Amino acid sequence: MADPQSPGVIRAGCPLAAVAACRGRMEPAASTSPSGLVLLFAELRAELVRFLAARTGSPADAEDLAQELWLRIQGVQPGPIGNGRAYLYRAAQNLVLDQVRERRRREAREAHWHAAAAASADGEVIDSGPDALDAMIERERDVALARAIEGLPEGAGRVFRLHKLEGLSHSDIAARLGISRSGVEKHVAVAMAHLRRAMGTEV
Repeated sequence: MADPQSPGVIRAGCPLAAVAACRGRMEPAASTSPSGLVLLFAELRAELVRFLAARTGSPADAEDLAQELWLRIQGVQPGPIGNGRAYLYRAAQNLVLDQVRERRRREAREAHWHAAAAASADGEVIDSGPDALDAMIERERDVALARAIEGLPEGAGRVFRLHKLEGLSHSDIAARLGISRSGVEKHVAVAMAHLRRAMGTEV
């Protein structure tokens, strides 16, 4: 009589197509010790990094999480682990979820901070982002420049506006105002010197 444990024997209740699966149910799961888990991690590291990269979308994040996983398994309590490979993949997936939760918490904190910083002293709501700050500085500069232009001597101010704001050439300005071209150039020079002093920068 054939040995019922022989690989060639099909056990009762196990259809031929399900023999492998049935054997797997009847055999005990592989056991891995904590020290064996470290060795298994070394064997599967490249595979785990690919797994993490696919879920984070970042090879750099995947490497960081793989390092974090390696550190965590150093602290696994002594005792058998039923399936070391499944344990590592489950731990890797948990690290990805932890990263997502931490990112959401950080974004929520930043949103709260920006909302708190958005109110000015007089209650006007402003955007504290970098683009908004640049725009605010540019507006303040425009206001200062307009005031400086208003303070130009009459002749220099008229020539400056025609040249810089209306885009007329020196010759056109000379013809319109009935003065020489050299006179136009002197007015422009006076205006530019005045504005540089007023603005403290090149205009």
